[in-house]
Amino acid sequence: MNGYGTALVTGASSGIGAAVVEQLCAAGLAVHAVARRAERLAALAARTGCVPHALDVTDRAACAAALGALEIDVLVNNAGASFRADIQDYPPEEIDRILDLNLRAVMQLTRLFVPGMLARDRGHVVVVGSMAGHYPMQGSALYSAAKAGVSHAFDVMRFDTLGSRLRWTEVAPGRVATEAFGNSLGNAAAAQAFLAKETLQPGDVAASILHALSAPPHVNISRIELYPVKQASGGFAYAD
Repeated sequence: MNGYGTALVTGASSGIGAAVVEQLCAAGLAVHAVARRAERLAALAARTGCVPHALDVTDRAACAAALGALEIDVLVNNAGASFRADIQDYPPEEIDRILDLNLRAVMQLTRLFVPGMLARDRGHVVVVGSMAGHYPMQGSALYSAAKAGVSHAFDVMRFDTLGSRLRWTEVAPGRVATEAFGNSLGNAAAAQAFLAKETLQPGDVAASILHALSAPPHVNISRIELYPVKQASGGFAYAD
C-alpha cells in the first residue's frame, strides 16, 4: 500500500478504531493499536496480530515515552469523545475533556510522528472528524469546536509540509453505530432511538480511510464526508 509498512491507530479498542486496525492488518501493515482499555486491546491483538499499547492519548509524556521511538508511516487519529448539552448547561470539566481528547491529543501525536515522516519523505496522517465540525448541530458547541479546529489545522499542515510526500486526510462521517455516539446522547432511550435509525457501520468509515491510503502516491484525498443514505446536512441553520 504505497510503500507504507507501519501504522498507529488511536481509539483502537472498539468501533471505528478497531475496524481500522482490522482492515490495516488484513492489508499487510504492522499496526500499533492505542487505547485505554487493555483487555479489549488484548482481544484485538489476538484477533488481528496488532501490537497493543494501553495508553491515554491525552497523557503527552506517557505517549512520547512509549511511542516516540516508533517509525510510523500511517497515523490514524481516531480517539475521541462527545458530550451533548447546550452551552449554558455544559459541565466545566467536560469542556476540558472534550477539547483535550479531540483536539490537543491529535495535535500532540501528529507533532510526535511528522518529523520522522518528513525525514523519510513518506507518510500519511488521518483524522476521524465529524459532520459537526462543518455544520451547526445544537448541543455540540465544544465537540464541534474541536472537530472544526482539527479540520482547519489539517488544511494548514498541508501547507506546512508542502513539497514532501506527506499526505493528510480528514474523514468526516455522519451518524455511525458506535459506543461513543450512543453514549454521547446521555440516556439509554436516546441511544436506542439513535441506533434504530439507519447508520453507517465502523467498517464503512474504515473502508473510506483505506481508500484514501490506497490512492496513487501523487494523489492526496484531503477530505471525505460520508453519511447514511437517510441523513443529510448542508447550507446554514436559521432560527428566530
